[in-house]
Amino acid sequence: MALLKLDKISTYYGNIQALREISLSVEEGEIVTLIGANGAGKTTTLMSICGITPVRSGTVTLDGEDVTRLSPNKIVEKGIAQAPEGRRIFPQLTVTENLDMGAFLRKDKDGIKADLEEVFELFPRLAERRHQPGGTLSGGEQQMLAISRAMMQRPRILLLDEPSLGLAPIFVQHIFEIIKKINQERKTTIFLVEQNAHMALKIADKGYVLQNGKIKIEDTAENLLANEEVRKAYLGI
Repeated sequence: MALLKLDKISTYYGNIQALREISLSVEEGEIVTLIGANGAGKTTTLMSICGITPVRSGTVTLDGEDVTRLSPNKIVEKGIAQAPEGRRIFPQLTVTENLDMGAFLRKDKDGIKADLEEVFELFPRLAERRHQPGGTLSGGEQQMLAISRAMMQRPRILLLDEPSLGLAPIFVQHIFEIIKKINQERKTTIFLVEQNAHMALKIADKGYVLQNGKIKIEDTAENLLANEEVRKAYLGI
């Protein structure tokens, strides 16, 4: 049974249909990536999973449980956490306070403290800047903070929306290395939405190509990297 499954999801903005009966699955322990052009519906897919953009039809299940109609906070409680596009950290709060916000729904103080130290081990830059306001961090450091804040929820599946957006090339490489490390060392399942298709497919187990709100291609990441249509349209080759 897939950890996360979307079955014929359709989502609308008013009368405009953004997603057209898309179906996909993420198995426990995998990194799965969703690639596509701007406006294809990648972010809408994540917002539909999280309950922020209501699904008109179809179902979202987490480990077999239907979470389609749950409120966003209940979906977080079930184990789905998102690091959103644009980071959306709290600029006036310190790094530590931002991370505390990620653990807002948790009650296990000892577990929160242990996870905080683990995050600081994974992201030494954040440890060095733990008392700085989030708004004073660089773009790359803010992305680290957004990912770490989501991790503080101790999710069963981590949703990442365009983690490389706006970052310098040297930071892009670092962010993808960290994503791989989170998956392998923390055993965290990851669903990655990313416009940098080449980098995303290099670390993913499988991928989906979204075009005009529809899943056009589904395959292993290795096969998608070799797919001529994908190479021309999304890899610039």
